[in-house]
Amino acid sequence: MASISAEKPSAIQDIFSRSKAVIGVVHCLAFPGTPQYQGQPFSKIIDRALYDAKHYISGGVHGLIIENHGDIPFAKPEDIGPETAALMSVITDRIKNEFGVPLGINVLANAALPALATALAGGADFIRVNQWANAYIANEGFIEGAAAKALRYRSMLRAEHIRVFADSHVKHGSHAIVADRSIQELTRDVDFFQADAVIATGQRTGDSATLEEIDEIRSATALPLLVGSGVTPDNVQQILQRTQGVIVASTLKVGGVWWNEVEPERVTHFMAAARAALEE
Repeated sequence: MASISAEKPSAIQDIFSRSKAVIGVVHCLAFPGTPQYQGQPFSKIIDRALYDAKHYISGGVHGLIIENHGDIPFAKPEDIGPETAALMSVITDRIKNEFGVPLGINVLANAALPALATALAGGADFIRVNQWANAYIANEGFIEGAAAKALRYRSMLRAEHIRVFADSHVKHGSHAIVADRSIQELTRDVDFFQADAVIATGQRTGDSATLEEIDEIRSATALPLLVGSGVTPDNVQQILQRTQGVIVASTLKVGGVWWNEVEPERVTHFMAAARAALEE
């Protein structure tokens, strides 16, 4: 495989001090200013985030991504107000001080600049950006790659220590615009535009990428590869044998649905299923 970008240390090893990692997602409740917000005090939103974080970490998960998933329907990056980054920064700071684990930030939809601001203010280690290179048609409409603006903004902030985890062939949308390019080429674009890790996903939240797609992405880059949706106790070993990590939420929630609270027994069961592959 020809080199696409300069060789760099593994972001997984640097952030998590291990070669493979399980990352839980804290799906924040709806924030003020979004359609699902019902006027509850912000303290309740913080408490829910802390509850989920506590049960992820006590169950053995290695780190967390904090996400504004309650803000459905998601706005395009240019329509997200400063209140989102401000509120997420408070939650990130509280979780960081309480648990001291590696943290990532994902501001939906594809809001890389607010995510970087949140990560810097809250002490997070990385951001997730779903569309880093190229463009696609998402539920929110036309979404362009964020790399050029985001890397310049990160440089302006002197925040180069904040890594970028970027999706290849991102879920919840159509890739007809780039349909003449293979998943391998799309992955190489993510690498070329200086992401630090690549994420494979299924078609939507809770759907897993196929093993064939994981292998196709793996063949295109030497960057750390994670699977970002649809990971369960039944498939986690197979996936971790091919990757450097998984990002997991729905299967660890009550009833297996993303909007519910984390269920401690599900976390314990999942980590037991993952253990053999994590120790390889």
